[in-house]
Amino acid sequence: MNFDPIKLELYKNMLTSVSEEMGVTLQRTAFSPNIKERLDFSCAVFDGTGQMVAQAAHIPAHLGSMPLSVLAAIEHTEMVPGDMIALNDPYRGGTHLPDITLVAPVFSEASANAPTFFVANRAHHADVGGMTPGSMPLATSVIQEGIRIPPVKLIRGGELDTDLWELILANVRTPTERRGDMEAQLAANRIGERRLREMAAKYGTQEIEAYMQELCAYSSRMVRAFLQEIPDGRYVYTDFLDNDGITDEPVEIRVVIDIKADTAVVDFTGTAGQVRGSVNAIYAITLSAVFYTFRCVAGVDVPSNAGCLEPIRVIAPEGTVVNAKFPAAVAGGNVETSQRIVDVLLGALATACPERIPAASCGSMNNLTIGGYDAARGRDFTYYETIAGGMGARPNRDGIDAIHTHMTNTMNTPIEAIETSYPMQVEQYAIRRGTGGDGECRGGAGVVRSLRLLTDAEVTILSERRELSPYGLQGGEAGQPGRNVLVRDGVEQPLAGKATFSASEGDVIQIETPGGGGYGKAEKDL
Repeated sequence: MNFDPIKLELYKNMLTSVSEEMGVTLQRTAFSPNIKERLDFSCAVFDGTGQMVAQAAHIPAHLGSMPLSVLAAIEHTEMVPGDMIALNDPYRGGTHLPDITLVAPVFSEASANAPTFFVANRAHHADVGGMTPGSMPLATSVIQEGIRIPPVKLIRGGELDTDLWELILANVRTPTERRGDMEAQLAANRIGERRLREMAAKYGTQEIEAYMQELCAYSSRMVRAFLQEIPDGRYVYTDFLDNDGITDEPVEIRVVIDIKADTAVVDFTGTAGQVRGSVNAIYAITLSAVFYTFRCVAGVDVPSNAGCLEPIRVIAPEGTVVNAKFPAAVAGGNVETSQRIVDVLLGALATACPERIPAASCGSMNNLTIGGYDAARGRDFTYYETIAGGMGARPNRDGIDAIHTHMTNTMNTPIEAIETSYPMQVEQYAIRRGTGGDGECRGGAGVVRSLRLLTDAEVTILSERRELSPYGLQGGEAGQPGRNVLVRDGVEQPLAGKATFSASEGDVIQIETPGGGGYGKAEKDL
């Protein structure tokens, strides 16, 4: 088939617009500040085999891993029109338990026996049960982290499975909020289904399917062209997580990238084995980090679809911290280990194509969860947020202050939303000046976020780069590490990077996030 390049661009934008409209629907109908304010969700479109063909510019940690959720739904269930599959089990298509994915088949008139397309969305729920409010505990088993949902039909032939629905809601601390957020996810998928059926009626499924495949082939060619620009060779880098939250031992992540012609092999052999704490990543997260890194470094507007990974082979030995086996705890693998995997990949590529690679950014999502009973509003509450840090300096410009980088792409929760939704007051929210690494180009600064509790609560912090600083490149200095503090009765008490504790009314939780690394030697060093 001869493909019209103009029509290819049109299809790219039409399919992307479907996922974007799904996202708008999800945001505008959700209940929780985490989704409607922070935009902690992602939406994508898939072909009839489960291959991702388009996505909105949402969360990298979600999007690169969501295809395995769709494949798990296809493998474990036989779908008919009107069905919708829910799942969050990290060992059967999910990533970590707060991320609930809904997958919907799309049947066209031309193909009533099998789905022509799929749509899917993933949203981070502020609580799905488990040991601590917010479901991001310092666990040693996935069993402790919350309710696990294998690929199961939440909607059967257009009808809600009320027994399953009530079972899920009975296992969370904030069922009203969870109900609203999941209904928003259902609505988002229905919008995606509707738009794809409209496209199929207008243009025909055969043409749409052909252009979906060509879009993936186009992305593959663009990534191959980038790989051909890199000198053939073996590029190695090692970095560490501070610890796993259970012991103080650093956790090694090692990568070897072999570039040959227009292909790459990304091998994590030598990485530490899976650990007791919750920083274990499952394979989908590692794949997602590779997807994100190579698409970014390619430096052009590569359509984000399955074709991006076609020239790249990923080796992640089973039983390691980058490909954990059941029942390893994984809450932090999704949010923290994913960031370090990106740091390691960029560190290796800094030798291969230094003109394209920035110094290390913040390197942590700085996860904070707070939960308890809100007497003023007469209900339980769970607050979850990832807090921005400094971006690493780039070869030709400074890093950006106070920004989410790499595998997170969320907004912050506005002060007004926090204070109207939770029993908390924001004492301070400011740029943490001087925390970016020095260099010819300076790393971006982190932030300070201080929250005063207006009730007793359970607090969990899951953060990184508190011991080991974000690296600089080409002679640039490292960024300053982060710092967590409990202020009680005016006295500061340092907190570990990973901590869970009971806090009292009047306590202040202060999160100080890392700055990014610097790039190049500063003038004073020349």
